[in-house]
Amino acid sequence: MRSWSSPSSQIQQENSFLIRVMDQHKLTRDQWEDRIQVWHAEHRGMLKDSAMLEYLKIAQDLEMYGINYFEIKNKKGTDLWLGVDALGLNIYEKDDKLTPKIGFPWSEIRNISFNDKKFVIKPIDKKAPDFVFYAPRLRINKRILQLCMGNHELYMRRRKPDTIEVQQMKAQAREEKHQKQLERQQLETEKKRRETVEREKEQMMREKEELMLRLQDYEQKTKKAEKELSDQIQRALQLEEERQRAQEAAERLEADRVAALRAKEELQRQAADQMKSQEQLAAELAEYTAKIALLEEARRRKEDEVEEWQHRAKEAQDDLVKTKEELHLVMTAPPPPPPPVYEPVSYHVQDNLQDEGTEYTGYSAELSSEGILDDRNEEKRITEAEKNERVQRQLMTLTNELSQARDENKRTHNDIIHNENMRQGRDKYKTLRQIRQGNTKQRIDEFEAM
Repeated sequence: MRSWSSPSSQIQQENSFLIRVMDQHKLTRDQWEDRIQVWHAEHRGMLKDSAMLEYLKIAQDLEMYGINYFEIKNKKGTDLWLGVDALGLNIYEKDDKLTPKIGFPWSEIRNISFNDKKFVIKPIDKKAPDFVFYAPRLRINKRILQLCMGNHELYMRRRKPDTIEVQQMKAQAREEKHQKQLERQQLETEKKRRETVEREKEQMMREKEELMLRLQDYEQKTKKAEKELSDQIQRALQLEEERQRAQEAAERLEADRVAALRAKEELQRQAADQMKSQEQLAAELAEYTAKIALLEEARRRKEDEVEEWQHRAKEAQDDLVKTKEELHLVMTAPPPPPPPVYEPVSYHVQDNLQDEGTEYTGYSAELSSEGILDDRNEEKRITEAEKNERVQRQLMTLTNELSQARDENKRTHNDIIHNENMRQGRDKYKTLRQIRQGNTKQRIDEFEAM
């Protein structure tokens, strides 16, 4: 069971991610978790704050990041979207929330006000007419006014020189960040050292297991050699017994042959002495001669057997000597060294913008633009992917991987628009520069003509 602190388990809590993104791709939950774990491991060692900052750098480049959309109409009654974000006001067509058509930076706006459902924006350019639109409900205009005031204040604050207090806070933040980085480096160093010790311990355990296996192998070989030696000794004893029996048989045959010769000589002497009849003596002589021939043949066979047994006994003796030498080598090999002993060594912003109960249908707010530096520097920005080649490669790889698993039949309208913008080489900041071209009057006229 996986821990809820792991990146794989955290995606189980992101219902919107599971429902929309997983439904659009032909990947199982386990395949998603495996990929997320790989991406998570690539940022190992990064501080949590740094990881969040890197995430926001990429997220802020998305077309719909930080934008609040409101349904509005121009004087012609055309249904449009008003987008309010940290950089200004943008106008969108009804069927496209990704690609704004007209844009007004906060530095161009002097006053905002509403009266019932009518919302009026007065530009700094005195020659430009008021920017007027209509919301379906008074409550929406109150919401728009609050967002405009808050975003404009932050927009101006970011572009003014830092006060001494802010400079001190930033210096303190940098010092704290530096201290955290030092602590993180120390932690990583200690972690790497511990991992090195663990790897060395695992290596020694593997070597110990290998040595134990080799020792067992030596013991098995020794037992096998001892058994072979015992078998060869037994076989040599058997051969020696066979050789002795063959030699005894040969000796008996030799004794029989000698006795036959003596008998022959005795018969010959008796023949000479007694002068027996020729036929009887010839028959006896032939009989003994045949017997002598048989005995001679038997003697030769026994001699051959004796030679064969002697040859086999010599081979057994040679095998015995060789086996003793092998056993001696195995028994005299140095034992494996004993293995060393190791001791087991959420920023939650609550949007509370309910009406405060005050019954009013109109309100006006002045938006000052004095004392700011580089009031439209967002138009000079490029996306994080363009600035960072590594991020660009990672995003491209991720895009290619997911495009292969995407279910084309489940693409949303926004997906189609986004892909078309990518195909035409558009991004958030290129579009921003394009929709702010021309003076304020030209853009207001363009809005009224939509």
